[in-house]
Amino acid sequence: MSVYNKQNGTCEIITTAARLNEVTTILARQKEIAVDLEMDSLHHYREKVCLIQISTRCHSWLIDPLALKDLSPLAGPLSDPDILVVMHGSDYDIRSLHRDFGIEVKNLFDTMIAARFLGLQEFGLAALLRARFGIELDKKYQKADWSKRPLSPEMSAYAVADTSDLLPLYDQFNAELFKKGRLSWFEEECRLVCQARVTEKEGPLFLYCKGAGKLRARSLAILEELLQLRDRQAKALDRPPFKVLSAETLQEIAESTPRTLAELSRVKGMTPNQLNRHGAEILQAVTLGMEIPEERLPRFPRSRKNDQVEGAKERLKKLKCWREHRSAELGLEPGVLAPNWLLESVADFNPATHSGLESISGLRQWQKDLCANDIIRIAAAATTSEG
Repeated sequence: MSVYNKQNGTCEIITTAARLNEVTTILARQKEIAVDLEMDSLHHYREKVCLIQISTRCHSWLIDPLALKDLSPLAGPLSDPDILVVMHGSDYDIRSLHRDFGIEVKNLFDTMIAARFLGLQEFGLAALLRARFGIELDKKYQKADWSKRPLSPEMSAYAVADTSDLLPLYDQFNAELFKKGRLSWFEEECRLVCQARVTEKEGPLFLYCKGAGKLRARSLAILEELLQLRDRQAKALDRPPFKVLSAETLQEIAESTPRTLAELSRVKGMTPNQLNRHGAEILQAVTLGMEIPEERLPRFPRSRKNDQVEGAKERLKKLKCWREHRSAELGLEPGVLAPNWLLESVADFNPATHSGLESISGLRQWQKDLCANDIIRIAAAATTSEG
């Protein structure tokens, strides 16, 4: 059996169904395994999982999904509720495993979430391994194109380093969470992450474009035409849309409405190469947006503002003040204890009882146990003082 060698970073790469079956048999006998994924999202229009790294306490393997037609054997150990799957920053990896292979993780220990529940200020994997074990991770290949083959020895070493020391990190964090009485909080959070799934974008593309909400209706119509154009070009070129034209450049075009190539060339961020390649189609998209009748112009959906709900502004202010003091007492980041969306929901709904808190979607049980009395009391006091 080929074993991972920490000294030179060499590791067996699984490319055959027979060897995958042998490895999954080994994994099925473990109590815990460490897992990570590498994807090609920075290099292709449609991203995919390009590599799966798995470590036990003794061995590490790199599994190549581009060489294997069927990864269903992996579903056995990864979905086994009796095998703990240790990952770091697992949210998107969980989504990608399900999207690409239909594989679910049932028993998760996320070391990034653990670090945050322990109140650690730096929770990136490189920082944690440096602080705990004096291990320096080389992040040189963080943005590499993992769809390229063959993998260089350096890329293989980089990949396996993301899992080879996760289990010792799990040992420490598990003990520390138990000691602090926060293991149940953490376990609830991990159960929710296991349910994360990739969802397809619905509606116009401007809904997913940062800053689009500030545009007027006409500019928004032009922006949508430009985004649709960029998406078609990105698909044809097999490149991520942001590498075709940046969102900032498209918004600048939507607001300045250039009608000639000369005017387009003066738009901030527009390069000569982009002008030559896409210029004519960009101008056509601007024209299409300008020709949309007034009554058909899109409108960016507006969420209800807190100050539009009676007393919500004062409640939110008091709740944030409470959060600042309580999180300091617990040694947690304020956003871990109670993120802004939660405080805004409480300020809007103004629950007067514990049962009233049930109407707030996304509120964790550990947050109810820890904060419910304070939240209800503070919201009520703020309402009384405003009245």
